[in-house]
Amino acid sequence: MLEPVQYLLGAGSGALVGFVLGLVGGGGSILAVPLMIYLVGVPSPHLAIGTSAFAVAANAALSLVSHARAGAVRWRCATMFAAAGIAGALVGSTAGKAFDGQKLLFLFALVMVVVGVAMLRDRKREGDPGAQCGAQNAPKVLTYGLGTGAFSGFFGIGGGFLIVPGLIASTGMPIINAIGSSLVAVTAFGLTTAINYALSGLIDWPLAFVFIAGGALGGVLGARLAERLSGATGRLTTIFAVLIFAVAAYMLWKSAAAFA
Repeated sequence: MLEPVQYLLGAGSGALVGFVLGLVGGGGSILAVPLMIYLVGVPSPHLAIGTSAFAVAANAALSLVSHARAGAVRWRCATMFAAAGIAGALVGSTAGKAFDGQKLLFLFALVMVVVGVAMLRDRKREGDPGAQCGAQNAPKVLTYGLGTGAFSGFFGIGGGFLIVPGLIASTGMPIINAIGSSLVAVTAFGLTTAINYALSGLIDWPLAFVFIAGGALGGVLGARLAERLSGATGRLTTIFAVLIFAVAAYMLWKSAAAFA
């Protein structure tokens, strides 16, 4: 059982994560896990991963409402991507539970750096506003969804920072639509991972719910800012990439001892 001040820190961390999810459709879990470990003081990486998976899934669902009202969600693409990814998330989360927690965080940070570089390289790409999902690109969308779900489950994350570029690469949609659509998959992958971790008793439920409460407010604010920046594709992508690099650097520094 955590101390009361730790639950307050959990609510504040949730607000920050919700804001990021609403703004860029990803980054929630890559912030949630280190915040729970290094700020809130959750004693086990796996407990932090399981708790954050459930909390981020809930916050992503709340942020999805705001993006859907703004018309930014491509529902067919999002559903196809998420459906394929659920199977991958189940397999990946099972493997992740058996992996050393600190090494898991270190490897996760390395993946973040690779994705950040890829996002910066394509930051000026506008995307096709008319992009849709059908029989022609279904194999590509499903393949990206399956692979992203596996990564998401293995690292115990919602996976938005992988889902957004995955949706862009497989459909060609603009980033603002990829951000909104990614929240469907973030919710699905997070719940799949959380259920798997919950079966092993690796979720702190009170912490998860105060985290969600803080994230509800942050998500609304983040979604509103995303709408204002929707015309500045390069700027939004750059914010996304910088966030990834910053958190990756901190996680590499903190978890490097696992390989010493």
